[in-house]
Amino acid sequence: MTRRDPKRDLLAGITVAIVALPLALGFGVSSGLGAEAGLATAVVAGALAAVFGGSNLQVSGPTGAMTVVLVPIVARHGAGGVLMVGLMAGVILLGLALARAGRYMSYIPASVVEGFTLGIALVIGLQQVPDALGVAKPEGDKVLVVAWRAVEAFARAPDWTAVALAGSVAAVMLAGARWRPTVPFSILAVIAATLVSGLCHLDATPIGDLPAGLPAPSLGFVDPSALGTLLAPAVAVAALAALESLLSAQVADGMTVGQKHDPDRELFGQGLANIAAPLFGGVPATGAIARTAVNVRTGASSRLAALVHAAILAAIVFAAAPLVSRIPLAALAGVLIATAVRMIEFGAVRAMARSTGADAVVLVLTAVATLALDLVYAVVIGLVVAGALALRAVARQTTFDQVDLRPDLPGEHSDEEHALLAEHIVAYRIDGPLFFAAAHRFLLELSEVADVRVVILRMSRVTTMDATGALVLKDVVEKLNRRGIAVLASGIRPGQRRVLDSTGALGLSRAENREYATTPEAIAGARRHLEHAGVLRPPSPSRKATR
Repeated sequence: MTRRDPKRDLLAGITVAIVALPLALGFGVSSGLGAEAGLATAVVAGALAAVFGGSNLQVSGPTGAMTVVLVPIVARHGAGGVLMVGLMAGVILLGLALARAGRYMSYIPASVVEGFTLGIALVIGLQQVPDALGVAKPEGDKVLVVAWRAVEAFARAPDWTAVALAGSVAAVMLAGARWRPTVPFSILAVIAATLVSGLCHLDATPIGDLPAGLPAPSLGFVDPSALGTLLAPAVAVAALAALESLLSAQVADGMTVGQKHDPDRELFGQGLANIAAPLFGGVPATGAIARTAVNVRTGASSRLAALVHAAILAAIVFAAAPLVSRIPLAALAGVLIATAVRMIEFGAVRAMARSTGADAVVLVLTAVATLALDLVYAVVIGLVVAGALALRAVARQTTFDQVDLRPDLPGEHSDEEHALLAEHIVAYRIDGPLFFAAAHRFLLELSEVADVRVVILRMSRVTTMDATGALVLKDVVEKLNRRGIAVLASGIRPGQRRVLDSTGALGLSRAENREYATTPEAIAGARRHLEHAGVLRPPSPSRKATR
């Protein structure tokens, strides 16, 4: 267990608050609800998730990924719709926590996560194009279309003031992060850009007036008639909040020794945070990977650091709103552009793309879907494709090989007898899973068996079998039986027996006592079958005595 150090927690909380301030402002503006919504979310959700969440080191608030989801919701349903979606998503997260669904997030493949993160970074960067170019945000909810229209508007009447501010802030942040990673260059760059803009009277659009303090809790945005149309966006927001928060908590665990988050409690804390934040005008929140990483790197050891971060942001809301309102939108755009660049783990993406063809396909497809569709669809598409490719790979591991009878022949046999048995009996060994993705290939291969009287299936190495595999096996036995070929099985495991029994496949072998524990016993049974059919002569009494 990590030793608690209140002084280090206090320092970490202050550092995270400094880093979080421009991000909260920027994400609030990008969401369409304004900078005050981002600050309210960082304060309310940050405090509640810290107290009730499942990670000691997680820092929650507005994030770029959530902003990507919120932009089309704002376009279709307005600010009230976003607040309602946040409230509904909070209730869904509580339901997921009570259902103990947190553990299942660990099954998401790394290629989906990396593609998801890459797509988010691209969307966040493109969302900043209008503010970075100093043009009014064009209509539309497709980020590629909006960015292109902003470029066209800039080309008609170029003004390089906003470009210079955004580019300078982004450059300072990216260079500073490589030079001194622990220094909060984001806030320093934003302060410098604000001072330069004010002193030089640059034509840069500021954030605008902020309220001095959080608004009183209100339910005025709740419209019961809108629940039906907002349910799908709420599910999307809840899914994203769960995914991003649990991924962030896993990152925090990996950066420390002795810390382990509780995924179900984390969902519970995020649910409470997302119920409360909209009541104060905030947007839906999640665990924030970048702020959580800063929290860990600066020595946080308990929830105190995240609480300090929320308290300092609250103090800024109450005491420094007039100063914050003067920050140019272009400076915040520069912060978010740099954040988008830093989100991309180029080494991890390169390694994932080179590892296997399947991983590369899933990564690219998830990233493109994130950019062209939305995050939830992207994750679903990524999971479906990853699952299909994984099943294909597993199915290819199933082998169906003909094996030599000689090592398993019971007793003494001459070369002539062995040749006679091999002429009428063929044995196949099935290795690996026999399930829906591999079973039909097995059917095609086994159905082509010809010129034998008995087929022995050695099944002791079948690792798993589903109903499809059992039904295919039943079909194979029936087809071979109709051709006069008897099918014997050996080495069936208890788990496989249950599936074979349920589909009736095992009954075909049991009808003539054709199921055996071992392959030698199956070969002996095959010989008796051939003797009964008159294909082989029974051994002489003297030969029986030698066995």
